[in-house]
Amino acid sequence: MPQLEVTRTNHRFLPDPRRVIAKPHLPGEEAYTPDGKSRVKAVLERILAIPDAEVAAIVADVLHNFSRRHHDFTKVLHNHFQMVAHHLEQGAELTEDRRLLIGAYFTHEYSIEAAALFNPSIVPAPDQTSLAPGSQRFIMSVRAVGEGHISSIGFRSGVLDDRCMLTFDEVSRFAITGRRTRPLYDKHLFGLKLAELEADNEIAAVVLEPLPEEFSFEELEQSLSLFEAKHVFPEIVACETTKLIHLLAMSNYISMYPRESPLSERVLFPAGPKESQGMEDARFVRFVHDDGSVVYYATYTAFNGFEVLPQLIETADFTSFRVATLSGRFVQNKGMALFPRPIDGKYVMLARSDRENTYLMRSDNVRLWNESQILHAPQQPWELIQIGNCGSPIETEAGWLVLTHGVGPMRRYAIGAMLLDLGDPGRVIGHLAEPLMAPEEDEREGYVPNVLYSCGSMVHAGQLILPYGFSDGGIKIATIRLPDLLNLL
Repeated sequence: MPQLEVTRTNHRFLPDPRRVIAKPHLPGEEAYTPDGKSRVKAVLERILAIPDAEVAAIVADVLHNFSRRHHDFTKVLHNHFQMVAHHLEQGAELTEDRRLLIGAYFTHEYSIEAAALFNPSIVPAPDQTSLAPGSQRFIMSVRAVGEGHISSIGFRSGVLDDRCMLTFDEVSRFAITGRRTRPLYDKHLFGLKLAELEADNEIAAVVLEPLPEEFSFEELEQSLSLFEAKHVFPEIVACETTKLIHLLAMSNYISMYPRESPLSERVLFPAGPKESQGMEDARFVRFVHDDGSVVYYATYTAFNGFEVLPQLIETADFTSFRVATLSGRFVQNKGMALFPRPIDGKYVMLARSDRENTYLMRSDNVRLWNESQILHAPQQPWELIQIGNCGSPIETEAGWLVLTHGVGPMRRYAIGAMLLDLGDPGRVIGHLAEPLMAPEEDEREGYVPNVLYSCGSMVHAGQLILPYGFSDGGIKIATIRLPDLLNLL
């Protein structure tokens, strides 16, 4: 293969353990002490026994040591106090300091990047105002990993100038997880997903039947209450079905952030039961509908410690994010990546449904995927174990440019590329015989060695801008002349 010039810039992003969020800390709420009390209640009793004078001193020390590390720290403590307040005797009168102290005992800091920072994707930002001619503002998502290998999604931002020079905005020292609410649920999709969870029984039908086509979490809870009051079913079946209904409802949520907050402060931290151990490898894409309206989608892998599940993020402004479950026979495994526009009136998605090959999926509904065909199988020595995509396809005059990753000897991950027909993306026009990029010597060491991986690129001023993770240890940026790459393909 002719030599292709790949320019690695001087940008380098490494994990920063100083970036912490304040999380609730409930020490074994289901665990009981020898005298039969929950641990939460036992801790509360110890806190209530502290004399008032000591309470004030302890609170002053907590505020002195932690207030500068979090926005509106006293509000965080109040919120966490409210999470355990139901364990207190009804009508108990507490001073402001004691409420703050209870909140502090049930709070802990979590370093979101303590272990790793990698696997970025990059998209044009929604706001392109007030820029110099030829410049473009961008948003880069990152995968951060902290204690217990829990992954979250963070963001960086910056500007590309007319010469493709990247300038990144300063990263805030604060990190926030946003306010979570529940969306309206689509009754049809909710029922389909329950069927996939093997909960399409008479109990689910009784609960869903009275609900409107779009229903709220409160309406669902009311229907569940009526079902429990009026119907008699085997206890084990009823319990398991209602548990799955709740699990599905809780897996769909909205995270909202203050508009005035810097983008780099916003962290999408696991909130649903299916992602309790991580939100992995978000592939963001700027999606343009046939009517010209724009929305940003991201597929990511939810992980609960036992199984993986592809899920979908939707946002218009990177301030409010809707997280939704996906349904369909081919919603499985990792690495789903959405095309940036409809093709022949349908959504189109890349996937790796069988853990080895690349598939092409089509659908009338972005949350329902039942149509799939194999697109590309491992062929070259550097990709024989498995292949996948490195983010959403990029539309060019020559075809859909798809960056790929391949796993070869010694589990080395390298980045390749293929080109798909614009009108028929199920047809592969070209595929690089050799990797576009492989780990260089200073990119081989990290949390997972010998890995190059990206979750999305963009084109600017004739250059492919490719952010990539190296060995799960950090993030770098590469640029490639797009015409040169297309000529090779």
